[in-house]
Amino acid sequence: MQLLRKPARWAVAVACGLLAAAALPGTAASAAAPSVPDRYRLQHLDWQPCVSDTLECATMAVPRDWYHPGAGPSLSIQVSRHRATDPAKKRGVLMMAAGGPGSSGYKRPANLARQSPGIAAAYDVVGFDQRGVGASTNVVCSDQATVDAFFTSGDLRDRSEPAIRATFDRARDFVAQCERRSGGMLPYITSDQAVHDMDLYRSLLGVDKISYYGPSYATVLGAYYATEFPRRVERVVLDSTVDLTRGWESYMVHQPLSFQRRFEHDFLPWLAKNDATYHQGRTPAEAKASYERLRAALRDHPLDLEGTRITPNHLDAAATGSVYSARQGFPRFAAMMGLLENPEGASEEAKRDAVDDLQPIMSAPYFADFFAVTCGDTPWKRDSRYWIDKSAEATRVNPLAGARELTFAAICANWPGTHAPRIEVTGKGLPPVLMLNSTLDPATYYEGALRVHRNFAGSRLITVDDGDHGQFQTGNACADAHVEKYLLDGALPDRDSTCPGVPLPEPAARG
Repeated sequence: MQLLRKPARWAVAVACGLLAAAALPGTAASAAAPSVPDRYRLQHLDWQPCVSDTLECATMAVPRDWYHPGAGPSLSIQVSRHRATDPAKKRGVLMMAAGGPGSSGYKRPANLARQSPGIAAAYDVVGFDQRGVGASTNVVCSDQATVDAFFTSGDLRDRSEPAIRATFDRARDFVAQCERRSGGMLPYITSDQAVHDMDLYRSLLGVDKISYYGPSYATVLGAYYATEFPRRVERVVLDSTVDLTRGWESYMVHQPLSFQRRFEHDFLPWLAKNDATYHQGRTPAEAKASYERLRAALRDHPLDLEGTRITPNHLDAAATGSVYSARQGFPRFAAMMGLLENPEGASEEAKRDAVDDLQPIMSAPYFADFFAVTCGDTPWKRDSRYWIDKSAEATRVNPLAGARELTFAAICANWPGTHAPRIEVTGKGLPPVLMLNSTLDPATYYEGALRVHRNFAGSRLITVDDGDHGQFQTGNACADAHVEKYLLDGALPDRDSTCPGVPLPEPAARG
């Protein structure tokens, strides 16, 4: 689950009881579900060329609330399609979604099809921007300056009473803005509502079943869809799985450990190994000390870089972003550390690139949708003292991402109460599901993927021995082969399997 403002130089976007009594269309209780009004069920998708000459787009109308589909205004969902390139080999529809929550997904079928021509030949690859996101009806909360203040004001490691009070004040103001500006949408920007949109999309495509591929947060959509509409899925691939077996609160509070682990297990040893290039220390301990010295310097004297005030929070955000993908992130972040230590020795172009990379990690639209989903899907504790104490421990033990825990928790602790159904992912009634996860993934940590794997009866897990986030189409030929063989031939390994990781990168050229 990556948290990014713009296309990421760091590569790739973070992320339960019994079903609610309300009947869910597509489940055994579907007979009791509200009927879908004809204005949604019988609409026509007007496909038009978009993005590139290989992609078509259309707009789909959906109910604001699938449990009361005749009430309230409609929402618009941007959908897309890359038609199968070989109609003679066509075997169906492959639906995909984006991570986040908050990332746009409607352009992604073109890229998947370009990198996997075999899949592109056999499937109509379709995508969408989920409700609240991108070219679909957006949820609106605050302006960019308000969002930036969460990450640029002071030092997120500051545990003083004024700093903590300011965090809760900002959170309460942000939630109030969301309620005031969202037009009543907040209760309906949930994963459960989104998967009902997905099933309407399937119906309008004229197919009885779909296959599905989703990375990161999109694994939630895939797992929920398969659970709520088990008779509508054929093959499902979950890549870097968000563990919601215990809800968003549990998932988010476990992330600081996995970010810190990736940083200390992979990045710092790599940085020390390449000390001749980056000069940050010849051991992981020395490299970590270099990071902390730089962070302390930015805390005491924020750096004016090309007119942007760089704080220790910028450094932490860039570090967490860098560990999503070693090949892209490690060399860039190591070079950035050197630039921030000695900006006078850097070229103007390098400084501009650094400022671009150091921008706050969430855009205002992304921030709004991220919290609408993570706070609204599953309940959060509302005890401020609990979060003050919990986040203090996270900041002390796993400071890289633990320092932001109070910011995230304070928002969800003040969020309106959720009425979203609790979804228990069991795999009941499904074909075997293919899962992929790396052992040191910082965002969708391996322990969580194992829990989902155990809950998803009949699933197969491909364990990748590295720490990158996202395995399919990221340079791992073994992982790609497993996904393509499954989607094209229905072939899965007899049991859980492994793939070697991609080698860590060479140092970046200096100059």
